[in-house]
Amino acid sequence: LVLGARVLVATEADAVVALSATDGSVLWSTTVATPVPSGDLPCGDIGPTVGITSTPVIDASRNEIFVVADELVGTAVQHHLVGLDVSTGVVQVDQVVDPPGADAKAQLQRVALTLDAGRVVIGYGGNAGDCSDYHGWLVSVPETGGALSTFEVDAAAGQSQGAIWMGGAAPVVDANGNLWVSAGNGSSHSAGAPYDNSDSVLELSASLQLLQYFAPSTWLNDNLTDADLGSSSPAVLPNGLVFQAGKSGTGYLLQGSALGGIGGQRAQLAGLCNGVVSGGDAFANSVVYAPCSGGVVAVKVGTSPPSMTRLWQTATKSKGPLIIAGGLVWTITGSTLYGLDPSTGASSVTFPLSGEANHFPTPAVGDGLLLAPATNRVYAFTPPPVTAVVAPTAGTTLSGVEVLDASATSTVGVAKVEFRLTGGTLTNSLVGSATPTLYGWLASWNTSTVVNGAYTLRSVAFDGSGASTAGAGVAVTVKN
Repeated sequence: LVLGARVLVATEADAVVALSATDGSVLWSTTVATPVPSGDLPCGDIGPTVGITSTPVIDASRNEIFVVADELVGTAVQHHLVGLDVSTGVVQVDQVVDPPGADAKAQLQRVALTLDAGRVVIGYGGNAGDCSDYHGWLVSVPETGGALSTFEVDAAAGQSQGAIWMGGAAPVVDANGNLWVSAGNGSSHSAGAPYDNSDSVLELSASLQLLQYFAPSTWLNDNLTDADLGSSSPAVLPNGLVFQAGKSGTGYLLQGSALGGIGGQRAQLAGLCNGVVSGGDAFANSVVYAPCSGGVVAVKVGTSPPSMTRLWQTATKSKGPLIIAGGLVWTITGSTLYGLDPSTGASSVTFPLSGEANHFPTPAVGDGLLLAPATNRVYAFTPPPVTAVVAPTAGTTLSGVEVLDASATSTVGVAKVEFRLTGGTLTNSLVGSATPTLYGWLASWNTSTVVNGAYTLRSVAFDGSGASTAGAGVAVTVKN
């Protein structure tokens, strides 16, 4: 996370560290507790200790970062909400936030934290291996500390599981302050068993009252085969629809105002990505980008009628939340950070990392930097600019004086954009230097300065450091 000129990092050693965004030096480091030796837990795949697993959250208005630390207190395991001053690392609040009656050893707090109406929202599931008696929980607590509000999945006598973990993504807060989460496989497996809120998309009020839910008609079998929806977070789209996919690899499109209960989807797309969707989705311009073990997949969402169309899928596997920044879709796979072209899925840029962080690593942006966690360090990059020709469009015949238009973005600002032409005797020849306007980067080009024929036009964007990127070529014909 980034606030101002500070990069904030949390570790499985229960340490919170502030780094300088300028040079990476340590500004302060606070160890908030003693982490839990992984051998003290009934199962799991994090080691050698379990400390702060989830992504923290920052309240900039309070200049405070909140983390949930898995702590060893004497011989007892507890989860604590800890708030620290971003400038100094001094602890401002420290409170036990284990759900009432829960076995803290059986609960893993992996879901990223979020804020809603002055409260920190915390999700719980189980350790890897689905062992012991865990339940899915959503908990909220005032930022200043105080009484917990809770919601439990699989809450009836004899029920268990139903993790809220979402591949490390955060609960979604909508414009009304309501919370959206998904839940994992529950303990109900037999025909005729009552529905238990597992294998679901859930909408809850800020006070954690269940408002509505969706579950596939296959929820019992999904529970039995560990093919549940809870491995990714809901994408609550601006058009009122909600996209959800999980371990089964089926994508579901829901009406946000009426989730419809069991089997209430408005559309579904089987074989979405030939793998498991895990982590948080990203979306822009009616396209959802989902992380999948078979490769990042892009899905176009239609509204009339509700529909889904798969646009592309990468060959590069992805397991963890995606982000969109600088005009690219970013994902971490193994020891590489990829920036994908949102139109094609092609890898526009890659950055090497030393090794993958424990599980479900998430890139971040802030202060002009692109940040990626690795096993024992944080990498900071300045991504190159991204650009594309907006006008003319491919296949256009040009004559006389034409207006050229390009889009260009950069995390550190675009310094200039050029238009370059290839074809005939020309190779990457400059035909216009653009001016930034409200309508894009514009330039005029007198096409009579080149001979008639077929050409490829590209925009080239430069950032303040001098780094440049050429956009995709657009085929045009000059005919004067």
